[in-house]
Amino acid sequence: MRICKLHPRSILHTLALALTLSFTSLLQAGDLDAIQARGYLHVVTEDDFRPFEFVDNGKPSGFNHDMIAELRTYAPFEIRSSIIPWAGMMAALSAGRYDAAVTGTIVTTDRLKAFNFVAPTAAATHYFIRRADDESLASIADLDGKTVGVQAGSAQLARLPELQAMLERTGGKLGRVVEYPSYPEVYADLASGRLDYAINTIIGARAVVEEHPGRFALGLPVSGPGFHGWMIAKDRPEVLAFLTDFVNHLRDSGRLGELQTKWFGQDFPELPREAITSAEQFQSLTTVD
Repeated sequence: MRICKLHPRSILHTLALALTLSFTSLLQAGDLDAIQARGYLHVVTEDDFRPFEFVDNGKPSGFNHDMIAELRTYAPFEIRSSIIPWAGMMAALSAGRYDAAVTGTIVTTDRLKAFNFVAPTAAATHYFIRRADDESLASIADLDGKTVGVQAGSAQLARLPELQAMLERTGGKLGRVVEYPSYPEVYADLASGRLDYAINTIIGARAVVEEHPGRFALGLPVSGPGFHGWMIAKDRPEVLAFLTDFVNHLRDSGRLGELQTKWFGQDFPELPREAITSAEQFQSLTTVD
């Protein structure tokens, strides 16, 4: 009998092929089956978006870190988490480096082109913020022609047409819009009088007013409903369903409301229970009759 000896490179090639075929078979299985087979779900969050997620004296903190702790109790597999800057998060999620972005991301029609969103974890309706001593801005009509500041590329900027429509119904119009790299710069110019008002979500607006009660005051809603939620790649429907079930489990147990009150100062009991997966669905949830 003739015995053939394999060259070491052939052995390595055979092993590599076997691993590739094994990995491919996992990908062809359900996306949750693949996670269960490898034994862990890998989530990512960002490093500086208070009160959703931030680092305090070297320790991860915030609403979503408490949510991850709850997820570790709920899930039948290990939950691994990483922290990266927001700037690289969408690309990393698209590349498959992570299974979910557990962040305070605001749902938008543009983001829905590439990602689905788990059932929302918080409301993101937009409000205007004024200087505390400027009592001339008491209604939507009072915003007519005034200069507004928002963050460039933000959901707040994308939904300004809703405020424009509200102003037009009062006979007014949207004034000059100034875009900034970040919200600290927006608030600095609002405080100095270079802006008449700013726009942020209810959570962001409430946070800055509570931090500077004598400087800023909360105005009125300037958009229909909005939502903060966790992003999932379009090719992970089972992960989307699993995490949506988890969020609704926390809602039904009352724990979600407790964490919302702890970090946002209020709970949001009227949030949708379903995942958000299309622009049409999002529009139906955010349109005000």
